Amino acid sequence: MKIYVDFDDCLCETAKEFTHIADRLFGKKVPYEKVRFFNLQQSFDLTDEEYERLMAEGHLPEVLLSYEETPGASEVLNEWIDRGFEVSVITGRPYSVYEASRKWLDEHGLERVTLYCLDKYGRDPFNREADNNLELEDYYRMHFDIAIEDSPHAFRFFDHLPELKVLVYERPWNRDCDLPGSNYIRCPDWNRIRELVK
Repeated sequence: MKIYVDFDDCLCETAKEFTHIADRLFGKKVPYEKVRFFNLQQSFDLTDEEYERLMAEGHLPEVLLSYEETPGASEVLNEWIDRGFEVSVITGRPYSVYEASRKWLDEHGLERVTLYCLDKYGRDPFNREADNNLELEDYYRMHFDIAIEDSPHAFRFFDHLPELKVLVYERPWNRDCDLPGSNYIRCPDWNRIRELVK
């Protein structure tokens, strides 16, 4: 069994932290439950310059390392690894924060998962020297049986795997979106994800 897991807002509470950063930097008081768009520039009504500053702040190593774990995530992933499943964390974070992201995983007991950076959203120049930095062509050669993802913008990366079961981690920005097919299942938490992966 090969499992794809997204990092932000599946393994850790990234958007919740960004609500605090947007308030601290710009006085934008948007409660987490009101983050209606995956595009945080839109959710916080930021200028291009403000958005760049928000993203830079949110990707500082010390900030990344402070993100709270999504309850139950590491426990479930380690259960799967103990059962012989191959778990890959495929993040849209820039490769420049690979080391901090790897450290976060290790500090949360996830030393055995493989971490890849994939430029899902056209934000990051590709680093050809890095083993764990995927080009889209590399990613499309990979196979997964199950994916855990929160972003509707990432669903297109599953079109090449028609048998894939996609477990959509429920977040405010995906509650109103139409799911692409019957193989997409909404999950409120990691307990539900565990139940669905037998």
